[in-house]
Amino acid sequence: MSLGETYVTVQGWVGSGLDFKEVGGQTARVTFRLGSTPRQFDRTTGAYADKPTTWFTVECWRVLAQNAFDSVKVGQPVIVTGRLRTHEWTDDAGESRSRVVLEAFSLGHDLTRGTTTFAKNPPRPAGTSNATAEPPTAGLSAVPSSGPAETTASPFPADEYTTTPMPLTAEAEAA
Repeated sequence: MSLGETYVTVQGWVGSGLDFKEVGGQTARVTFRLGSTPRQFDRTTGAYADKPTTWFTVECWRVLAQNAFDSVKVGQPVIVTGRLRTHEWTDDAGESRSRVVLEAFSLGHDLTRGTTTFAKNPPRPAGTSNATAEPPTAGLSAVPSSGPAETTASPFPADEYTTTPMPLTAEAEAA
């Protein structure tokens, strides 16, 4: 996080189709409109009343853009986390214009409103990841055990990060 940045999480509904573009011929970008309508209980009527809708332009980049384009449709409930950015430009008439954009870091369906199915991305090509590098093994040795076979796990998918495996059995303590 940077000092002075404005980070927000917005719960709302996708209000427009997703516009997919490749910037510079290689960087994926998706933009769409997100409407967030707060509800408040009105004691005088005994019912919930909608407050005015706040509209955001959401911008997703790279892998998030591709996954959003493949997964999110108009009218679906989503939760978006990101930072607010102001884009300024001068129009054809010479007028200064600006708009606030929510640059998304994370985007997902709002599971309080329904269900969804998750499918993991395929591994990235070898040239874009450190996954081909061998984990450091200097100074480590295998200790024979009479117990069950040792199982290892990593907190991250192998195609994204290089990690040293962690033993999952209680008997596998370092000597």
